[in-house]
Amino acid sequence: MKKPVQNPREVAEIVAIQALSFIAGDPERLGLFLAETGIGPETLRTAATDPHFLASVLDFVLRDDATVKAFASASQLHPTNIAAAHQALTDPQWERDVP
Repeated sequence: MKKPVQNPREVAEIVAIQALSFIAGDPERLGLFLAETGIGPETLRTAATDPHFLASVLDFVLRDDATVKAFASASQLHPTNIAAAHQALTDPQWERDVP
């Protein structure tokens, strides 16, 4: 059995990789994403190791309500979890408040 991920940044990266997979699953959405980021399909795998790129993936998802809802449904995440993942990737000082 896999060890559960406890690091919020690791969780955020996993969410962003799921979002990238979601984007790649729709040719029209993927084309738009590639055009906006300026990267080619051949460099996606390498780019996915960069936290800044992963943040841009979540930027792309979060900018459109319909895309957020579709990704949230596909990944079984609440939209606020997607926004929190984005914040964890873009704010180096971010730490989740734990009651």
